Amino acid sequence: MKKLAQRFPHTCRLLGDEHLAMLTCNTDQESGPWPEPRLFGVASSDAYPEPFFADLSAVESAYDAVRQRTHDLRPPEHGAVINPLLDLVAVRYDVTPFFIEEPHDAITDIPVIEQEGWIVVWKGPVSGRIYVEYADQQMLLVLKLLADGEDALALKGKELLTYLDALDHAARKGIILKAHSLIARDVERSSDDKPLSGRFLKASVFTLQWHLTNRCDLHCRHCYDRDQLSPLRLDHARAVLDDFASFCHEKNVRGHICFSGGNPFLYPHFFALYAEAVDRGFATSVLGNVVSGAELERLTALIKPDFYQVSLEGLEPHNDFMRGEGYYRRVLAFLDLLREHGIYSVVMLTLTGSNIDQVIPLAREVSGRADYFTFNRLAQVGEGSDLSLPDKDRYREFLATYLDLADSTPGIGIKDNLFNILRKERDEPYNGGCTGFGCGAAFNFFALLPDGSVHACRKFPSPVGVVPQSRLSELYDSMAAKRYRRGPESCQDCSLAPVCKGCMAVVHGMGLDVFHDRDPFCFLRSEGRGTT
Repeated sequence: MKKLAQRFPHTCRLLGDEHLAMLTCNTDQESGPWPEPRLFGVASSDAYPEPFFADLSAVESAYDAVRQRTHDLRPPEHGAVINPLLDLVAVRYDVTPFFIEEPHDAITDIPVIEQEGWIVVWKGPVSGRIYVEYADQQMLLVLKLLADGEDALALKGKELLTYLDALDHAARKGIILKAHSLIARDVERSSDDKPLSGRFLKASVFTLQWHLTNRCDLHCRHCYDRDQLSPLRLDHARAVLDDFASFCHEKNVRGHICFSGGNPFLYPHFFALYAEAVDRGFATSVLGNVVSGAELERLTALIKPDFYQVSLEGLEPHNDFMRGEGYYRRVLAFLDLLREHGIYSVVMLTLTGSNIDQVIPLAREVSGRADYFTFNRLAQVGEGSDLSLPDKDRYREFLATYLDLADSTPGIGIKDNLFNILRKERDEPYNGGCTGFGCGAAFNFFALLPDGSVHACRKFPSPVGVVPQSRLSELYDSMAAKRYRRGPESCQDCSLAPVCKGCMAVVHGMGLDVFHDRDPFCFLRSEGRGTT
């Protein structure tokens, strides 16, 4: 019985010595299922005291089979495949609690419920551990489509998004093997030999921030682009969507389209284009102004955006001076409307020398009303060139105070890459900065302007090409994009470069060279830079 107990430990413990004694023949087979009770000359009801016995022994048999098998678990170059070290077991009872590493006083204390379905048993491609999990509908959908070789792109809209989310979830678990993202930094460690989290080196999502139109119902004093560019025709916009889908497939990433403007709702084909983006499986978000309840309902009828971002520039008097009389209260009411519709809300502030003392009071003011609050520094571009930034020492002092607040207050976000200098000084884990990867200009992000011109960053002129005349993959691999991706030469030897490189828009706005000069607000003290 020794080998049987090794291969079916839970089953044997459940049966106990009395029932195991009924097994009168040699059962020390090296593999295969639990022996049929008829082989031992006993009735099934006598040999199997629990109704879930057959399911438990079947799952243990699959567990043993997966444990003994070997296979190359490298992911494919593109797409996804089912983990070859995986078995699917049909069951009437959920026996997965037997495989959870939690103490029980007795094996009979383990809870089992009657639930007809499937249990997945697989070996983790990284950990090498064996996992056992009851399969939900999304997991079964992924396994079915991959096993049948069906084209998931035949799905549309919410069904496709559900499938893609399930695919990502299954890949994180190791149930499927998914091609590695090709949007990756070419470094693995910072220059001071401190290991960097993998989440800063490889992007699984690429964002296309699409400024559909420069038309706007506001006239903000810091607007960086009031040029009246002719927007793309709907057929050209559809071609961009198709090209973006091809780009994401080539680079093995999910696509996220952030619709912005101006006011994106003023683009004449906004809802049609939004619907087509959803049909292609892109995640969506909106960076815009306050809109009516009817417009918001029309949007959510297609699909809720991942988030809706609005802007405030300080407390009510200063904000309304910058954005227009009454806009502060309109935004607060709109945040309530977003919450009623179940849409995640973000408030963004553009920091200047005039409102730096209002950032933290505003963050506290909207806390609990907005889901997330953050800020970035003014880029002195366009009409923003008439405004000023705070001095460097004042800004550093502010960052330290704000970081303390963010670390202790849910929903207060940090976006400026320079926060990582403070993280380094405090020996704390780095954060993702502006786009989750330090400066994401032309890395995991492109800005698409109304006329089809593509820029590395929206906040300053950083052209890399034009669509649909050129393909996004060509623009991404171009020398122009690579220069923006590399960032300033003065940052290349910095240990924080992979998670920082400052803000090139600020560098440009202050009249410096974005390919050479570091952010004038950088206050890093080490690495031969003195006390800055």
